[in-house]
Amino acid sequence: MADLVPTVCANASASKQWVRVALDVPLPGLYDYWTVSPAQLGDRVIVVFGRRQMIGVVVALPQEPSFDPLKVKEVQVVLKDIEPFTQSWLRFASFAADYYQRPLGEVLLPALPVPLRSVSSYLGKRSGDGPVSRLGKRRTASQQATSESVVPTLNSAQEQAVVAITQATSFKTFLLYGVTGSGKTEVYLHAAAQTLARGQRVLMLVPEINLTPQFEQSLRARLEPVAGIHGVAVLHSALSDTERLRAWLRVQSGEARIVLGTRLAIFAPLDDVGLIVVDEEHDPSYKQQDGLRYSARDLAVWRAHDLGIPIVLGSATPSLESWANVEKSTYQRLDLPARARAVTLPSVRLVDTRRLQLEQGLSPQLLQAMRARLANKEQVLIFLNRRGYAPALHCSSCGWVSQCTRCTTFTVLHRGAARRAQLQCHHCGVQQPVPKACPDCGDQDLQPMGRGTQRIEEHLSELFPEARTVRIDADSTRKKGSAQALFASIHAGEVDILVGTQMVAKGHDFANLGLVGVLNADAMLFSQDFRAPERLFAQLMQVAGRAGRHSGHGEVIVQTGYPEQAVYQALLRNDYSGFARHSLQERQEAALPPFSYQALLSAEARDLNVAIDFLRGARDLANELSAHYQTEAVLTLYDPVPLRIVRVDNMCRAQLLLESTSRPALQSLLRAWLKLLPEQLDARQVRWQLEVDPLEI
Repeated sequence: MADLVPTVCANASASKQWVRVALDVPLPGLYDYWTVSPAQLGDRVIVVFGRRQMIGVVVALPQEPSFDPLKVKEVQVVLKDIEPFTQSWLRFASFAADYYQRPLGEVLLPALPVPLRSVSSYLGKRSGDGPVSRLGKRRTASQQATSESVVPTLNSAQEQAVVAITQATSFKTFLLYGVTGSGKTEVYLHAAAQTLARGQRVLMLVPEINLTPQFEQSLRARLEPVAGIHGVAVLHSALSDTERLRAWLRVQSGEARIVLGTRLAIFAPLDDVGLIVVDEEHDPSYKQQDGLRYSARDLAVWRAHDLGIPIVLGSATPSLESWANVEKSTYQRLDLPARARAVTLPSVRLVDTRRLQLEQGLSPQLLQAMRARLANKEQVLIFLNRRGYAPALHCSSCGWVSQCTRCTTFTVLHRGAARRAQLQCHHCGVQQPVPKACPDCGDQDLQPMGRGTQRIEEHLSELFPEARTVRIDADSTRKKGSAQALFASIHAGEVDILVGTQMVAKGHDFANLGLVGVLNADAMLFSQDFRAPERLFAQLMQVAGRAGRHSGHGEVIVQTGYPEQAVYQALLRNDYSGFARHSLQERQEAALPPFSYQALLSAEARDLNVAIDFLRGARDLANELSAHYQTEAVLTLYDPVPLRIVRVDNMCRAQLLLESTSRPALQSLLRAWLKLLPEQLDARQVRWQLEVDPLEI
């Protein structure tokens, strides 16, 4: 096989070479093998691990193995179909593994496209010459050159930001703080163009997949003359294995000069980068919530530091961590205080719903404003961050509420085609038909409780039959390309009323959108999570920023039962800096991040007591370890507690929070702790996971 280099048998004249390999297994440490075929740092190899064949990455070339040489196994195949991974990329992956306390193989291998880490891609019956060779034989759709777009003239604030970014000759973190519609994208494009002109590459991250098409269009239209017709590569999890492999290879080969993607793109194999951009840097979507629980934004800052290049974090509502870094002068703030077009920010109105009679959750004030905007041929966005028809189904006779049989949560009522209804759990995914009568009392008059996007869409379609109403949420965009098609129809003026979740709240430039109505924002007000007010304010500011971006007389109506709350009052004043200052003061007084550093140990078991007992043992072990550290850092170990939704898919969940005033001290403790946990605690009935810098507690 042309792209495989098979090993030579052990008694050949060639001398043995020891290789240290990282494997995607949940075990600490690296694994030694030997080969007589040439192997370099960063090569992939096929080896036998236990009873399995696996692909690993060579991360060291030791003079001697770390255990008995006679017991070291031989590498089966050294793969040579791609260039070895660079020292820079391996160093980056090693940092991510160390910081997030995961084995190196669990970072390296999942970062690769599936065919490059699958043994069957090379040794299967239909493997041929390997996935790279097979890909080269496939026809690819010809990519047409994008017509160049008109480059708008920058205002003085934008110009100053571009100059500051492009004049940075070493590592520097810029926080590009601009109101919604202030032209942050133009700053990115101008800075990227100058970076490309210097012969360097650009890495740009966006928080969600549905934002990549419009960014790709802008990048291609504006930067193809410098980057080339194939100069933009897009990486995200919705790509097929073949699409992702093709894009990844274009990145590694250097053909792609601009890499655009969601959080996984931070692991793109490129070295000659001159600029990294993280758009909507505050967005929690940058934090991976399973496996390696990394923050792509934080890793982007480290990668820029390692490469000695500038990085731009852009947001209208920066994270409090980034804002605190500005106040400490760790980051430099670049302000865009006005909208790029000569239009004013939208007016914001709070509608107190406490004494109002609502029509399917809609206030008279909101409905009146909708009628006025629709009569003026403007688009309306109704924002409700709750998908489905209704959060639950209930019986008014006996109080029965639809409950998931596997989870301690309600099942959500969904309506499909032909108004067929079903109950679905948004946590474990189980679906079941709607009962014809109450399971407890037999009453057939079961009613939906509360409202989701489907119910609002249905009501608005009946209320405004002449208007074209479209819903955008995770349910309506399941099919590949459906989100892009729906957004295209909005931009084309084929939609009058848009009902959507957070998918529509950020990044989109709707030219004819005049009114934004926000429903059920109060749900986040009294969350147990200390980050809830920050998230709510960011969400409201972002969705409000969709209104009046071109007309200059946009309007935002927020329905609330608590208009006096600080988060709503700050929204009225468009006062993010005041909100941030007040929130940081509260965080500092409570010694919460960013004034402390956290790690979260989660445990799952069939029996809640088993999970709690495991966490208690882990806490005792951490207390013993902390007594040996001579440090001024304050370490706090909280009591193990069940999660708010205790049972998911018949597994009971609990968590243990660790908090320290010193990040290095916490990291040292975690490293020692994780070595002892498997040895000293019985975890046969428990699944456990450590998360560093958790976003959800």
